Amino acid sequence: MDQVAFGVLGPVTAERAGLPLALKGPRHRAVLARLLVARGRVVPVARLVADLWQEPPPAAVGAIRTFVGDLRRALEPDRPPRTPARLLVTDGPGYALRADKVDAWLFEQAVAAAAQEEPARAAHRLREALELWRGPAYAEFADEQWCGGERARLTELRLRAVEQRAGALLAADRAAEAVPDLDAHLTGHPWREEAWRLLALALYRTGRQGDALAVLRRARATLAGRLGLDPGRALRRLEAGILAQDPGLDAEPQTAAARVWSQAAEAYDRNVAAGAGARLESTVGLLRTLAVTGSGGLAAAREHRLAAITAAEETGDPELTARVIGAYDVPAIWPRSDDEPGAARIVRATERALVRLPATPAQDAARCRLLATVALETRGTRSARAVAAAAEAERLARRLDDPALLAFALNGVFMQSCTRTGLAPRRDTVGTELVALAARHGLATYEVLGHLIRTQARAALADFATADAHATAADRLAGRHELPLVRVFTQGYRALRLAATGGTAHGGGGTDAAEAAYREVGRLLDGPGMPGVRDGLLPLALLCLRLAGRPHGIREAVDPGADWGPYLCWIRPALALAADGERAARDALRELPEPPADLVQEALWCVVAAVALELGDRPTLHRCLTALRPAAGQLAGAGSGLLTAGPVDDWLRAIGEAVVTP
Repeated sequence: MDQVAFGVLGPVTAERAGLPLALKGPRHRAVLARLLVARGRVVPVARLVADLWQEPPPAAVGAIRTFVGDLRRALEPDRPPRTPARLLVTDGPGYALRADKVDAWLFEQAVAAAAQEEPARAAHRLREALELWRGPAYAEFADEQWCGGERARLTELRLRAVEQRAGALLAADRAAEAVPDLDAHLTGHPWREEAWRLLALALYRTGRQGDALAVLRRARATLAGRLGLDPGRALRRLEAGILAQDPGLDAEPQTAAARVWSQAAEAYDRNVAAGAGARLESTVGLLRTLAVTGSGGLAAAREHRLAAITAAEETGDPELTARVIGAYDVPAIWPRSDDEPGAARIVRATERALVRLPATPAQDAARCRLLATVALETRGTRSARAVAAAAEAERLARRLDDPALLAFALNGVFMQSCTRTGLAPRRDTVGTELVALAARHGLATYEVLGHLIRTQARAALADFATADAHATAADRLAGRHELPLVRVFTQGYRALRLAATGGTAHGGGGTDAAEAAYREVGRLLDGPGMPGVRDGLLPLALLCLRLAGRPHGIREAVDPGADWGPYLCWIRPALALAADGERAARDALRELPEPPADLVQEALWCVVAAVALELGDRPTLHRCLTALRPAAGQLAGAGSGLLTAGPVDDWLRAIGEAVVTP
């Protein structure tokens, strides 16, 4: 079970949380709810005990472990014995829930995403989000202090979402649809001035001027009678506008772009058969655009892309399936997947399509796209199959002399260029070709990709003048072609530049300026739907900032309270060391796997090296030396374009001295 929808927007019940009959006890549900309230953060066992019992029994800690074991078996019934849990995980002193789909979290994401949508789409998304509510949040635990804050937060968010949807309906010239929901909303929450304003405006726009004024009189009486308050400025201004029949209160005319979109969509629905394969191919075209729009577009594109591939496979037509898979040629810059289970499903479907596709020259372009898809979706894995697929896709694209196909194939080559450290020059070569190819043939998104790749690669080589130029070019193109996600990477590069130069390039600022810049990047990452980039990045960037030039400062640099996300495995030895657990730190080093084949592997090796230097752990230092040596002369981790642990040469020198010291 990779994704679990828990019933927290309403009573948490065993059935709604997917728990078997044996786990219907209130303590099981309380543990589950307490972990949900933590929103992915670690809850120490001691905190769980204190929250679940007013007077904990002697065996309380053992009971918590039993409840957690029962929940793990329920949440991941197919997990092989003695394999680590993926949803309810042990982390340091406690437990954390790493589920992807929790209805409260999905609701919050949908509300945030709707704020970036055009009005009609926003209203639709908000309706779907509000349908997740089936009662008060965490109703079963209404009297528990530990969930009071989360209950209040979610309730306020829901009230705002109702009003946000009404505003979207008004903006979409659908005022009549907003009236019933606002009426019901105000029955339960008569102190919401914004709801009174929206209801009166909706009535006015539907030609009910008298009813609109009556609503404003009711609002005045209610606010005065219940709260002793006069209506706020917005309500007073609306009342004056209605009395004056202010033209500014009328619905704004639909823009030409919105009108064309609506008419074209209506014509498509009317003329293209519901079961036509063309619908699937057209859907993928929309998803390509959606994926680069920012907000929740990327996450939505991932979800619907999987559905489109599944639908194409169900037709039994391998050529249609190949077109649907291969048409999603969205440029990718980060070699860590945002959705590893989803990527694995896409790769399996792609491999099936490759087997079934007719082996004819006419299908070479489709085969090239499928191979590039394998390379892209198998990022960060050191898969020999993915490396070979990238090379074969590039060969086919060059032979076919198709610029768009070659750009897609080169993106796959880039994704497979992290198999070891020190490969920034190779990536720079790919970026250089992409920029020239895309500029020559009007492939704007790939031109941006090429500039971002060169920004990363030149940063790794400490060539900040060239990297600056490419970051600026990427920003310029992103503004022209409405690609808001690009700003995450260009702002991240500028934070890296501050970290690497001590803030001197733009008038000083030092470590504090770099840290502030990183925190701003963390804020930018909160909404775009890129967990593969976001999770654990800010703590790792700040750790690297503190370690740069200080290979022996790991105890003070590591933050034991941070959420390290996918990097926790390589941070765990440092956490153990910081807690004065040298034996645990040595054990963690012995069990440490190689970092993933991505753009931060050099930085992770430096973190590991810092721990090994503190402990004098020569076997681990030899591993670090072997791994980092190919990156000599470069900045550790700067190939990410987002963070750096300083010059690799400094680390090699410190490691070398420790290894040869008797």
